[in-house]
Amino acid sequence: MNDEDLLLKNYDYKFDNNLIAKYPVSPKEDAKLLLYERDKNKISHLKFKNLYEILPHCCIVFNDSKVIKARIFGKKQSGAKVELLFHKALNEYEFLAQIRARVKKDDILSFCDDLKVRILELFDDGTRKIEFLKDKKLNHKEVLEFLENHGHVPLPPYIKRADEKEDATQYQTVFAKNLGSVAAPTASLHFSKDMLKKLEKKHKLYYLSLHIGAGTFKNVECENILEHKMHEEFFFINKDLQKILLSDEKILAVGTTVARTIENFVRTKEENGLCSLFLHPKNPPTRVDYLLTNFHLPKSSLIMLVSSFIGRKKTLELYEIAMKENYRFYSYGDAMLIL
Repeated sequence: MNDEDLLLKNYDYKFDNNLIAKYPVSPKEDAKLLLYERDKNKISHLKFKNLYEILPHCCIVFNDSKVIKARIFGKKQSGAKVELLFHKALNEYEFLAQIRARVKKDDILSFCDDLKVRILELFDDGTRKIEFLKDKKLNHKEVLEFLENHGHVPLPPYIKRADEKEDATQYQTVFAKNLGSVAAPTASLHFSKDMLKKLEKKHKLYYLSLHIGAGTFKNVECENILEHKMHEEFFFINKDLQKILLSDEKILAVGTTVARTIENFVRTKEENGLCSLFLHPKNPPTRVDYLLTNFHLPKSSLIMLVSSFIGRKKTLELYEIAMKENYRFYSYGDAMLIL
């Protein structure tokens, strides 16, 4: 194979861990914004608050999924500590989770408020099928209520700190509505309510839901990226947005999740279901015109998605420039706008 865009190693870049943002900037709009204009091949260094002035006429699409407090801490029967990261519901009474501790089938874990978790099945990828128990099996709604009351914000592993009180609002978009994600749609974290009001004066704003799974942090490990199996995530697109997507209106996707969901819709015409679309230079976008996104991990499906818009070499060039200019990386970091 001689196609450089298909080789995983070619999506790597040398990174200084000091650039990982452990906290967001305050106020939100003071984050840096790297603007790349494709038609001029021009790079500009701005503030996020400049977005209002530089956006061309377009409809702006956001992901309104709400982050679950998906991390809980408890004990094994031996008394050893255990950490559970809720992933998603498999059906009304069975769930998928990651558990930081050795467990085996039928083990019972104990958590606060008399909650028990039974291990039902162990999968090869490290995830576990579980059920939640009190005096009875808890259904999906009851599990989400428990997590909302007793869980911790599931900060990404690279932030390397425990969640704090402020993360409950800072790691959640101001328009979060539909509970279901275990990671935030991070490009949207830059928007305040005031910024949205300002944008509404010039642009139509639309919302879709894609519930981001823990698979978003899964590394691409196949040497040929085409062999990578993308994780599946539930999505829903309302009728108003569907009409826009079937029109010729220009579209700005706020975040990689929005870009993938829109592109999945134009390919399948499905308004809800599971999205596992993998965008990369050999599978570029056909409907999304502009992309607003944060800076992503090397060798990740997310940096490959950015490469699907502007090419792998240009993406790595922009990342190199961002590092030299001390942009802050990853979930709480700065943003890039591709026009």
